[in-house]
Amino acid sequence: MPRLYLIRHGKPASTWGDADADPGLDETGQAQAEAARDWLLSLPEAERPQRVVSSPLRRCRETAEPTARALGVAVEIDPIVGEIPTPEALHPTERASWLRKVFEGTWREIQGDLDYDQWRREIVGSLRARGDTAVFSHYVAINAVVSHLLDDDRVLHFRPDHASITVLETDGQGLTLVAKGREAVTGVL
Repeated sequence: MPRLYLIRHGKPASTWGDADADPGLDETGQAQAEAARDWLLSLPEAERPQRVVSSPLRRCRETAEPTARALGVAVEIDPIVGEIPTPEALHPTERASWLRKVFEGTWREIQGDLDYDQWRREIVGSLRARGDTAVFSHYVAINAVVSHLLDDDRVLHFRPDHASITVLETDGQGLTLVAKGREAVTGVL
């Protein structure tokens, strides 16, 4: 059965609320991107990804690039696997506190400009159609997929570490969780 690999981006050069709204990777993050590439390339040929998809954000694109180069493919950008949309009325400096509240609740409880439970289902729908793909995404988006597959409405289901790899299988109609990625030992992000 075709496999999908959800890879959280490597460690960014800055975090929530810093001056750079779209940071790239720091040195640790670059090493993590190379380690993710090496792990994916170590897979048996039949399980190795053939495509590379990334969130449009720089930290994901930079994490995806070593894998794409090694596979000889272009990075495909897909906004649906991007960060959780922040409500428009929220000032950027308030994003961190908004996310902390989001992490304490369920998908149906999130207050914002859109239906976040629907956003979660759209991510899953996007992934169902893919096979043999490495998808470079974000903490919340990966939680969205895992919580949906486990039929668990909590937003924060697990704490994927930077460059951790969550493995899924798809038959084109459904997704199955094979293994959650390595969890972070320390803080959320």
